[in-house]
Amino acid sequence: SKTKDSVTLSWSSGRYQVRVWHFPFRLEVLCDQEVIVTFNSKDKLWFESLQNKPSYLSTLFLFFPGPSSLGADFCLHGFQHVYGLPQHADRLRLRDTSDGEPYRLYNLDVFAADLYCRLGLYGSVPLIVGHKPDRTVGVFWLNASDTFINIQYSPSDPQGGETPPVKKRRLRPQTDVHWLSESGVIDCMILLGPAPQQLFKQYAQLTGYQAMPPLFSLGYHQCRWNYNDEADVKAVDAGFDRHKIPYDVIWLDIEHTDGKRYFTWDPALFPKPAALQQHLEKKKRKMIVISDPHIKVDPDWPLYREARDGGHFVKDREGQIFQGTCWPGESSYLDFSCPETRAWYSRCYSFDKYKGSTPSLFVWNDMNEPSVFNGPEQTMPKDAVHHGGWEHRELHNLYGFYQHMATADGLTSRSGGSERPFVLTRSFFAGSQRLGAIWTGDNVATWEYLKISLPMVLTLNLTGIAFCGADVGGFVKDPDPELLVRWYQAGALLPFFRGHSANDTKRREPWLFGEEVTAAIRTAIHANMALWIIFTGIRFIICANLHKNVKHSLSCRPLWVEFPEEESAFTEDNQYMIGEALLACPVTEQGAQTVKVLLPGSDEIWYDISSAKAYKGGKSLSLPVNLDTFASILVFRRGTFLPVLLLNVQASADGELYLDDGHSFEYRDKKAFSLRRFSMASGRLLCRSASEEGRFDCDNVVQSVSIMGVKSKPTTVNVHVPGEDDPEMSTFNSYRKKFECFKGRFVSFTAHRIIIHDETKQITMSKPNKVPLF
Repeated sequence: SKTKDSVTLSWSSGRYQVRVWHFPFRLEVLCDQEVIVTFNSKDKLWFESLQNKPSYLSTLFLFFPGPSSLGADFCLHGFQHVYGLPQHADRLRLRDTSDGEPYRLYNLDVFAADLYCRLGLYGSVPLIVGHKPDRTVGVFWLNASDTFINIQYSPSDPQGGETPPVKKRRLRPQTDVHWLSESGVIDCMILLGPAPQQLFKQYAQLTGYQAMPPLFSLGYHQCRWNYNDEADVKAVDAGFDRHKIPYDVIWLDIEHTDGKRYFTWDPALFPKPAALQQHLEKKKRKMIVISDPHIKVDPDWPLYREARDGGHFVKDREGQIFQGTCWPGESSYLDFSCPETRAWYSRCYSFDKYKGSTPSLFVWNDMNEPSVFNGPEQTMPKDAVHHGGWEHRELHNLYGFYQHMATADGLTSRSGGSERPFVLTRSFFAGSQRLGAIWTGDNVATWEYLKISLPMVLTLNLTGIAFCGADVGGFVKDPDPELLVRWYQAGALLPFFRGHSANDTKRREPWLFGEEVTAAIRTAIHANMALWIIFTGIRFIICANLHKNVKHSLSCRPLWVEFPEEESAFTEDNQYMIGEALLACPVTEQGAQTVKVLLPGSDEIWYDISSAKAYKGGKSLSLPVNLDTFASILVFRRGTFLPVLLLNVQASADGELYLDDGHSFEYRDKKAFSLRRFSMASGRLLCRSASEEGRFDCDNVVQSVSIMGVKSKPTTVNVHVPGEDDPEMSTFNSYRKKFECFKGRFVSFTAHRIIIHDETKQITMSKPNKVPLF
């Protein structure tokens, strides 16, 4: 419709509308005639024309197009809680910036960053998510230049000045968000939700879904700057075996190279790298090495000459190859914004070019903000020039994203496109979830850094980056035994689980602190394997790949995502949900003897993981903890499935389990996966196919089924395998030999829990894909 002052566009049978006002210019988004978001509500829409050349920190930048800043403001009506804008070492709910500095998105190498600071760190995602009990909205500001964001909350306080109280009116709360970017164009998207999961799916449709990782990467990673040589690596590997601690990957930092020349090996320290990788691969373990974006200036090094002669380096403002200082000394920086450079760099990972590499070697991209030790703010000057004449200021926050892309492509290409890559990156941008994993950067071994790691990871999840974690134990300084154990316990509940430490710290392999500490860490790592590899670490990723109509799921999600009407959860930093089934509350206080756990949902039932005791939701409780009781900080939600069935008040539950080969793209290209749905109702447990497409055979077996929430001990437990007398299953009779009843079973009943254990271990998990187990 059109009036003298405005134009209105409608969709969804008129439920949603966009109203554009001519003067002053406004753009309103409405739902059911209620304004949700207003663009330019404060008249801060701005785009800059040419002005005098600016200087910053005594550095004169000669931008040849001239200054080109731009900005705009958005009003989120009715919202008092907004989230997002990683990466900052700050709380989950974004703070009001009226009395201080704005949030900044500018990727920087910030060593041991100040906590609760709005300074930009290693990566940037320009997404804000607003939430209230009945709606979730988002604003995605697609700009990769230096960006500042001001946030102002306006509470719903009574207004009216000197008028009598009866005349006062209560203003509707709102949040005003003002974006200001150094350059680029105004390119923004409003996400309407209205449910949290719908908003996350909308954002994923714009920027991509989390990449399916190889299975090994969901396990525990052991890293240090640096393991000294091949003997040191083998000794650490043997130590894990000797102390019966599982792990999947060992990492090598910059010292493994020949003089900080990436794609090389120190000939004295690592003379037989391929043999070392094969030694680990025999135990199904992998190796990961670092590869930074700076290239040592060395005309005698073939890789440097190839990059120089191929025009693959960033230029300075005079058109010469830009040089800065980093780990190798004088270095030049690859221009990953150029498609030809990315293709060349990807080829560097081929087995014939990267000598000493094998299929079990994977990659870690670090220092890719980019870090330039002698640059302004320890990064690249904004007037450096990239492919196509673009200045660095235009795409600074994309630099690490493009290296991550080229590396992932290289690892995929070396296998002919058949194997999934694993690449960890420090710097990131919107869409980095399509490429691999991310960690929170150089943290410190203090309780405060342990505590802040949780909202940092939750914020990454809210902005699409689900495969993430923090360095366990703290990268800088030395943790005491209690802090180290608590960090392992917290890290085990996150998707990316890596212990890491700097070169000037004491060695901290898990067995160096006494048997009590070793046992606690061993328990934490076992819990990580059970949680992420068996369930959530796979499931949160595959849903988007396999079900086009399924909600986009987060691996670790703030409580309000699962309980959107529970206002007490809106500011909760220390508790979160793992998928939809588990509530996690890591111990982050020194000397803690109890942990206070908020159990959301007044109609929910929660089960303590260790005792199977049931608790009613809608209240808080204190759980006792000591250094050994890691499991007591996990609580199951009723009505869910996680290799343990948790019955709700109707004595029912359901959930899914996914399996594939764990390393290839055959789940995508050949539908080689199995997705099983487990459900229980009326005392009957069923396992059936949840996908008509899956065609995956494996020898996984069900060894036990544990059912919590049983009110009384059953008199009998029957296991039924469909046979010829079952018409519904007649198509699958040829597979009957794959199943056997619990001939050697025993059934135990303790603490409202039934455990059915198959001593013969003959019940096949996924052969055939469509046959129920029970």
